[in-house]
Amino acid sequence: MEDERKNGAYGTPQKYDPTFKGPIYNRGCTDIICCIFLLLAIVGYVAVGIIAWTHGDPRKVIYPTDSRGEFCGQKGTKNENKPHLFYFNIVKCASPLVLLEFQCPTPQVTCPHHSLFPLPTFHAFLPVNVGWDLCPKRSVPTPPNPFLLPSQICVEKCPDRYLTYLNARSSRDFEYYKQFCVPGFKDNKGVAEVLRDGDCPAVLIPSKPLARRCFPAIHAHKGVLMVGNETTYEDGHGSRKNITDLVEGAKKANGVLEARQLAMRIFEDYTVSWYWIIIGLVIAMAMSLLFIILLRFLAGIMVWVMIIMVILVLGYGIFHCYMEYSRLRGEAGSDVSLVDLGFQTDFRVYLHLRQTWLAFMIILSILEVIIILLLIFLRKRILIAIALIKEASRAVGYVMCSLLYPLVTFFLLCLCIAYWASTAVFLSTSNEAVYKIFDDSSCSLTAKTCNPETFPSSNESRLCPNARCQFAFYGGESGYHRALLGLQIFNAFMFFWLANFVLALGQVTLAGAFASYYWALRKPDDLPAFPLFSAFGRALRYHTGSLAFGALILAIVQIIRVILEYLDQRLKAAENKFAKCLMTCLKCCFWCLEKFIKFLNRNAYIMIAIYGTNFCTSARNAFFLLMRNIIRVAVLDKVTDFLFLLGKLLIVGSVGILAFFFFTHRIRIVQDTAPPLNYYWVPILTVIVGSYLIAHGFFSVYGMCVDTLFLCFCEDLERNDGSQERPYFMSPELRDILLKGSAEEGKRAEAEE
Repeated sequence: MEDERKNGAYGTPQKYDPTFKGPIYNRGCTDIICCIFLLLAIVGYVAVGIIAWTHGDPRKVIYPTDSRGEFCGQKGTKNENKPHLFYFNIVKCASPLVLLEFQCPTPQVTCPHHSLFPLPTFHAFLPVNVGWDLCPKRSVPTPPNPFLLPSQICVEKCPDRYLTYLNARSSRDFEYYKQFCVPGFKDNKGVAEVLRDGDCPAVLIPSKPLARRCFPAIHAHKGVLMVGNETTYEDGHGSRKNITDLVEGAKKANGVLEARQLAMRIFEDYTVSWYWIIIGLVIAMAMSLLFIILLRFLAGIMVWVMIIMVILVLGYGIFHCYMEYSRLRGEAGSDVSLVDLGFQTDFRVYLHLRQTWLAFMIILSILEVIIILLLIFLRKRILIAIALIKEASRAVGYVMCSLLYPLVTFFLLCLCIAYWASTAVFLSTSNEAVYKIFDDSSCSLTAKTCNPETFPSSNESRLCPNARCQFAFYGGESGYHRALLGLQIFNAFMFFWLANFVLALGQVTLAGAFASYYWALRKPDDLPAFPLFSAFGRALRYHTGSLAFGALILAIVQIIRVILEYLDQRLKAAENKFAKCLMTCLKCCFWCLEKFIKFLNRNAYIMIAIYGTNFCTSARNAFFLLMRNIIRVAVLDKVTDFLFLLGKLLIVGSVGILAFFFFTHRIRIVQDTAPPLNYYWVPILTVIVGSYLIAHGFFSVYGMCVDTLFLCFCEDLERNDGSQERPYFMSPELRDILLKGSAEEGKRAEAEE
């Protein structure tokens, strides 16, 4: 069976070559076409960014806009001193459209002869105006009913009193009332004409600003909803309505605002706890660095200490959850279920429920049992993995600067993320204000695009004397605006491609440095000077195309997964079970494909670093080499990753527990030092996630080192036989334990057959 693997379908083993001394220095450029494609794609990506930055306007995300598309509170505009948005009729906000637009709808367009077919014009950042194209053929959009206009204007401050237009007009409050009318309002019309034309709101209601928007100041008194001292209000048209109508409108308009308020509270927590978060991350970095240094000298002991500490930390977590579960027994409200409670933005509420601590205890117990069972069944493989980790520790010790290389990768990834995010924001806000012609009479030019600056002197104005050019929506009818969706997809695709390229560059660089260590016969005397910088230079000079090729394949799979997720969200409302099943299968298949490509790319990059071959040749040779040594792969596959995962869990768990006790004021020594927070889980989760990323950065160096040494070990076994003429390049300790372990696994496999 061994001979079949070596001489069968998985290629020919490497032959002895006395001139081979590790990574080849005399190499040529590979996959030049992919390199050219990458450069062209980057040029196109920069062009897309320039176009987006030219047309985009992030103010649309920050500042609210009135019905004319003008920003409220923006410096340098006529609304500079009017930071708040005031709704003429907040009840009109009771529409699902608000969730899409983040503001109340602007005038509605109604198709003639189709009164049941009202079409909202979109105020959001959509590429085109959907509504104007939905009218049935041979019907021209007619102007809206002015009495239904949910107009919104920018005001200096929200109204603080209850007034109707009819009452205010004949009182001293009329000057106060006029500041909530449209700009330039002149009192030269009758009451009916003013309300018909939407020049002023029919009624003012005491309001309070929320996220720069005026919402009714509704409060509860003895369980009854009231505005001021009233439970009903006059709508300005001669009828009285219940306060619940205002509540419904405010709720709809406030749906997304609650999310923004949550974000603001989280931001406040960051402002008062950022330095403590940094201290926690520094502690995580110090622990990771100390762990790596101790691995250099005490690899075997540190691995077993790590395993025992993880078990103890999980055990303490189980004990703490049990104590909290017992403490809450009998307390009022502690027996409420998580389902009945629902989602709460203040996570502290969940910690007062017994069911929460019971769930934590069950999860930690299952995790503890799984780890213990894995340790029992993998004890012999763990010994083999420890030997490989010891060798990796020596390699890292001789190439210490490799521990700092994750900072380079992190910096480049931050650049990719920043460029992608800024381009996405500018693209999504690059729609422009579109103005349409409105006319109360039957004018053939109604719904045509117009320019408000030139409209008074235009032919349209002469043909339709009663027409007016008004803001309709944010969008655009040019080819650029219709291509916005495609540009966003291209933006996401380029982000995946460049991010994968950065990761590939790091893997090739580390693989080249550690391969130089392995293939040095007399370590460290034969180790070249600055192996990390040499490997980095070779990767950029000769193999940019190969790295781009591997990153491109992975990016294609990832963008397909993103599209599938998007389609899955769109199909959730559908009741087609076959479509849902098909979508689930596709998502699962592409997830598996992505994992396999990542595994194959990682090993291909190692072969590129050693031999300098193109991507396809390197991927094939790496795959065949692994298949020829499938038993050894089975011995070590994921075992070292499992040990490194335990190391990450130990660091993250230790720092996370420390952060939990600190931010919840449970450490008496520094109890008064911890800052007051809205949500203490914000800094805790930030410290935990940051600690994991830091630990992952350090351990990823070890992971790449182990994978490189393992492939070099397999090559070494094929090229050499351990004699004086063909000596092994591996250390004697690594040779003894790896050959012994793989021999035992081979006998066991043959016995099972």
